[in-house]
Amino acid sequence: MPRRRARLHRAWIVAAVAFVALLGAAGFRATPGALIDPLQAEFGWSRGTISLAVSVNLLLYGLTAPFAAALMNRFGIRRVVVVALLLVAAGSGLTVFMTASWQLVALWGVLVGLGTGSMALAFVATVTGRWFIAQRGLVTGVLTAGGATGQLVFLPVIAWLSQSHGWRAAALVVAGGALLVAPLAYLALREYPADLGLAPYGGDAVLPPPAPSRGAARTALGGLAHAARTRPFWLLAGGFAICGATTNGLVGTHFIPAAHDHGMPTTTAANLLALVGLFDIAGTVLSGWLTDRVDSRLLLGGYYALRGLSLLVVSQLFASAAHPSMLVFIIFYGLDWVATVPPTVALCRQYYGDAGPVVFGWVFAAHQFGAAIAATAAGLTRDHLGTYAPAWYVAGGLCFVAALLSINLVAPPRPVRAQRHLAAI
Repeated sequence: MPRRRARLHRAWIVAAVAFVALLGAAGFRATPGALIDPLQAEFGWSRGTISLAVSVNLLLYGLTAPFAAALMNRFGIRRVVVVALLLVAAGSGLTVFMTASWQLVALWGVLVGLGTGSMALAFVATVTGRWFIAQRGLVTGVLTAGGATGQLVFLPVIAWLSQSHGWRAAALVVAGGALLVAPLAYLALREYPADLGLAPYGGDAVLPPPAPSRGAARTALGGLAHAARTRPFWLLAGGFAICGATTNGLVGTHFIPAAHDHGMPTTTAANLLALVGLFDIAGTVLSGWLTDRVDSRLLLGGYYALRGLSLLVVSQLFASAAHPSMLVFIIFYGLDWVATVPPTVALCRQYYGDAGPVVFGWVFAAHQFGAAIAATAAGLTRDHLGTYAPAWYVAGGLCFVAALLSINLVAPPRPVRAQRHLAAI
């Protein structure tokens, strides 16, 4: 009797749609670094002023995440994701009408910050936590790479559109991309495996979905109140704040204008960041695979230390053209770009059980708080000193602090114990 062909588990379809949705939201996150110089040229705004709008975006991106995780528990993944994509489209599309810097803050900072924050890594933690038991770390790595890599891979397109057709064309393309993804997310995303009579991927039993939480704000703030009384939360949040400062805040926002200061064309610098995105795919997926097999605390310590070494040398590598030493940095840094996410998500779930996605949302808020500070600080450093060099050195040193915080985490509780209860550490 011939063997029946195994059907593809629905979890993989949900993960694929989540990946596409994250790519759609990532389009805008590619925009600020490529448009700083065009906005400065047209409106005369300083880099500090433009960086303020980016900082508001980064801060709201992080602060929205824990509430978005709670809203997904209350209203469902599909509704939250669709509304988030519509906010991104509105915030990006309406920038073509702006005439003052406060409008840039309102659109780039507030609208898009709220939209992208609702599609942040807490979304990844929610999807993987509901749909996967086996391969959870690997899928977390793939989805994380989708968001972070999409942000960087879009850069050459944004830079080319800005130079060839103006920055408004780039903003409208991003808005259109988010609008195209919204119907797909609504039609294909599903809330829980049990809704389809399925067990999570890698599980044996169909688990009934938990009752919807009555108050998203209460759930989010309650998760913070519990986690804030534990030592691991502060160590994870401190390390992740430095992670945000040294990725989205500094490199993601200021790498292109820093390279331009040394005579490198904007499109060339954007292509280099796109390479970071390509190598990030390999690094983050590998990190997810390792997270299923290696102590996450050791992984985090190693990732932060290696990032610190790379940032200490990058200021010496800028030139008018890409050369082999800069390409080595790009490859090395790309492998480490968001490799920190899978082990951090895993540790939040191990320490805090079912509250893990909400707690990770607050840890991610710290990530974006660090990014917001770094984005503004680096812009002000450039405005007042005429160079970004001090920002690179400070970032490198902070990475070593993050490595120390990570290796000082205590061993997490056993997975069985962590499934339902908040660890009392």
